[in-house]
Amino acid sequence: MTESPFDLAEAAAAHLRNLSPTIDVALVLGSGWSAGADQLGELVAETPLEEVPGFAKPAVAGHGGQLRVVRTAGGRTAAVFTGRTHFYEGRGVAPVVHGVRTAAAWGAKQLVLTNGCGGLNPEWAPGTVVLIKDHINLTGATPLVGATFVDLSEAYSKRLRDLAHTVDASLPEGVYVQFHGPQYETPAEVRMAGILGGDLVGMSTALETIAAREAGLEVLGLSLVTNAAAGMSEDHLDHAEVLQAGKDAGPRLASLLSVVVAAL
Repeated sequence: MTESPFDLAEAAAAHLRNLSPTIDVALVLGSGWSAGADQLGELVAETPLEEVPGFAKPAVAGHGGQLRVVRTAGGRTAAVFTGRTHFYEGRGVAPVVHGVRTAAAWGAKQLVLTNGCGGLNPEWAPGTVVLIKDHINLTGATPLVGATFVDLSEAYSKRLRDLAHTVDASLPEGVYVQFHGPQYETPAEVRMAGILGGDLVGMSTALETIAAREAGLEVLGLSLVTNAAAGMSEDHLDHAEVLQAGKDAGPRLASLLSVVVAAL
């Protein structure tokens, strides 16, 4: 009989308790955010994710494959996932949200999800960090199975967004739209996302947030605008340029993330 996703998460958490008996908060670092891992606090332990039950090597250049346990400036224990599984890898939804469920089984109460994305607002130049206030899931998938009714009225915690604003009052807020990928969105799809109420487009985060809310985790979402979404400028999209935008923004992201996490 196939092991359930929740049993697999429990097995992963049991394995990780060798690094730390429990954790308070978990972070998933997306494109451009990995530079912040070194500034989150004192490194307690580290392990390759592929050695943890249910995880695999990262499939995308620019995504790390380590799990770090750090002690934050606020004295809390944080698990930092420097990589994630994307839905477009074709492994199904359960592997996409395995990190979230593992963090919950390990004891986390808050989850910080970060990503690199395309921006629809012309005022948000590459390098702008946007707080996610809501999302639109266009993947056609969900991590929930059967009659599992989860309230998403406040998928992204207002309390945590307010806390982030105490760290940086200038942070804008926006609605994140998750597409399936791996192809970038067409200009027509970007226009559709805007008509639906979206401000940001990408290929992660929404499915993880749904699983996090099912597990009772409080979610803070942070998007780095790495490029104008397709059709919003004359430039064509290139993954190398996306990675470079994240690298250029690295020092600011590291500083912002360390201060926000210390305040949690």
